[in-house]
Amino acid sequence: MMNKRTAEYKPLLFTTTVRNPQRLKGLLWVFKQFDGQQLTDEIATNVVAEAIRYGLYRPTTVTTAIKEKWKTSPKGEFADKILTDEEVTYLLENNPQQHKEAGFARGYPSRFATLYDFSKELGFVYYQPNEPIEFSTLGTKLAQIYEITLSDDNIITQEVHPEYEQQVFLQAMCKYQRANPFVRVLNDNVPLILLLETIQKLNADTEYNGAGISRKELPLLIFWKDNNAEALYRRIKKLRADYQYNPSDEVIIDICTQEIMGNFKQFKPKSIIDEYPDEFIRKMRLTGLISLRGGGRFIDINHNENNKIQYILANYSTYTHYTSERAYFEYMAQIDENLFSIPTYQNDASKNELLLLQWLKQYQWEVIKEELLNLAHRKVSKDEVLKFLPNATRLEFLIALSIKAKLPNVRVVPNYPADDTGLPTSTAGGNNGDIECVEHPNGILVEVTMAEGRTQTMMEIWPIERHLEDFKKQYNNSQCVFVAPTIFSDSLRQIKFVEQDKNLFIRPYKITEFISYLEETKRLYNS
Repeated sequence: MMNKRTAEYKPLLFTTTVRNPQRLKGLLWVFKQFDGQQLTDEIATNVVAEAIRYGLYRPTTVTTAIKEKWKTSPKGEFADKILTDEEVTYLLENNPQQHKEAGFARGYPSRFATLYDFSKELGFVYYQPNEPIEFSTLGTKLAQIYEITLSDDNIITQEVHPEYEQQVFLQAMCKYQRANPFVRVLNDNVPLILLLETIQKLNADTEYNGAGISRKELPLLIFWKDNNAEALYRRIKKLRADYQYNPSDEVIIDICTQEIMGNFKQFKPKSIIDEYPDEFIRKMRLTGLISLRGGGRFIDINHNENNKIQYILANYSTYTHYTSERAYFEYMAQIDENLFSIPTYQNDASKNELLLLQWLKQYQWEVIKEELLNLAHRKVSKDEVLKFLPNATRLEFLIALSIKAKLPNVRVVPNYPADDTGLPTSTAGGNNGDIECVEHPNGILVEVTMAEGRTQTMMEIWPIERHLEDFKKQYNNSQCVFVAPTIFSDSLRQIKFVEQDKNLFIRPYKITEFISYLEETKRLYNS
């Protein structure tokens, strides 16, 4: 039997390999193709090879042809072009992995473990070397978000069940224990429960403004040893009494490493102050229960979901400890049908429009423009709120903001689901257009996408045709504005065909072109 390393107190870092939790659904889509097979080192390598084939894992030493196939899609997401067997073999041979994980051979089998171990912790898929791979119902749901088809060498990616992601992560995070047998740490709490309980106590304190926990205070929770939310609340209260809401980084680091942990080994200040909180917020926001306030300075409860929060705190604040990996996995893999049955807050598109005006107080035109250009050029956002929105969701939000900022008389109604601040929690569902605009008596349907290439034509233009036909029933004078980083040549041909065949008018814009249009025009509807 392998020797288990000694458990110790550690700050919460869910995973060092898959920092962005939205990557998991793509990786699980690949892994699901191997469900039921015996996990040998060869199969583990083949799983990584398929992740490479689809662009979900990208080694650094590449050929010019491979680089060309990957250039139109961001790292960690499905590529637009699939790799050939020869290209996958080249990458495996020219990017040797020196990594070693217990139970797996050094190299790509161990790389497999780093990519998928977090999925095992969350109850999505169970595996052991030389045993059958077992997907849970939760893991299967996450893998089924995508429908992937191939057209020649093009990867056509469609999220057919985007709602599954929030459902699955909510189920997982309300149970996820720090002291689980996969990681063997001494910290003993359920991070989501500790967060919700601490926020409730802070919000109930009449000394404060009810905005939740400060981002600067999050490291205390991340280092916290137990599930005593009362003690954590009181330590934060003392911190606020001493420094209000602006303690120095050195103060926070000292509290975490000396007071809470007790002579904890040295960590990079940037990890404690920035990286750990960022990763924590990304995971918690995936549950749909967390809102950002004060320009990202505070993390609070999403009051649209109070019913779910009350249920979770009533049923998961106390929990059973597990020493067996298998028993813990089975606990995590269980579906709480009661949690699924609590209605998700129904999106109020009109309320989203009103909340856009509040966001325009924070994001004025020059900031909106800069963030749109970041998306156009596939650059990351450094904004303390926007960086937590996936690119496609961020684009919908920013386009809605941009129209309202430059054309305030246009009614702008976004159809994305949003939290209680109006910040989108995902993109608009497939049954409606993305953003409905009214410039009396004209209707303008605004559709946006980060997709490029063949995926753009097949997954975006055809649904737009259907949405615009429905929209035209409300507004006889109607047209569609279509915005993407680039406009694929086949998309242009399809747009012309739709106009000639259905008399439906679609106006395509690159993001950069739409920025220029808004800066020059006085009307959104273009006759």
